Amino acid sequence: MSKAPRKHLQDSWDIVGGLSTPSKMPSYSYNIPANRCKVGSLLRNVKNSTCSNCYALKGRYLFSNVVDAMERRFEALDDPDWVDAMAELINGFSDKYPEFRWHDSGDIQSIYHLDNIVRVAKLTPNISHWLPTREYKIVSDYRKHFGEFPDNLVVRLSGHMVGKVPPIGYGLPVSSVTTTHSMTGAVLCEAYTRGGKCGPCRACWDPNVLHVTYPIH
Repeated sequence: MSKAPRKHLQDSWDIVGGLSTPSKMPSYSYNIPANRCKVGSLLRNVKNSTCSNCYALKGRYLFSNVVDAMERRFEALDDPDWVDAMAELINGFSDKYPEFRWHDSGDIQSIYHLDNIVRVAKLTPNISHWLPTREYKIVSDYRKHFGEFPDNLVVRLSGHMVGKVPPIGYGLPVSSVTTTHSMTGAVLCEAYTRGGKCGPCRACWDPNVLHVTYPIH
């Protein structure tokens, strides 16, 4: 799932456990095990929830090398060099990949984890970061204590239930999952028309796109 970095970035790559390269994304991403999700682990047992058929708990995410890599990344979250190493990696690939997605598998674990991601965003000002999350309380607690997110970090709150309006009361961009290929006021993700790839679309990274909806798959 990951490929080797250029030699001078190897130490940083080793510290954070590497990056991921999901086929849909136009850039590198980062993931940890989906079974480590807090809210997501509860939603997996809820009928018609957006996590009840989690893509990150099947397919290639079950390959042993992928499972091992995600667990290494999870264990690396407390490394005191994690922020600097992650920022160095992302900046090192910025000439080719000006966008970055957090957590194509997994979710934020704590305020500490979220604060480290914010610190990475501040150290990579030329990168557009997209962080989808269902951890509304962690996000709310962070903003209460530390204020708003940097302009280059789009924290997009993901809806819990398929076909339902996402959490619009937090003053942050949101996303939903739809069965009808439409939702009032939302920009439809059209990756399904491009073989499951983002292509030229960057709506998820755009802070001015307040609601993105994804067709269920």
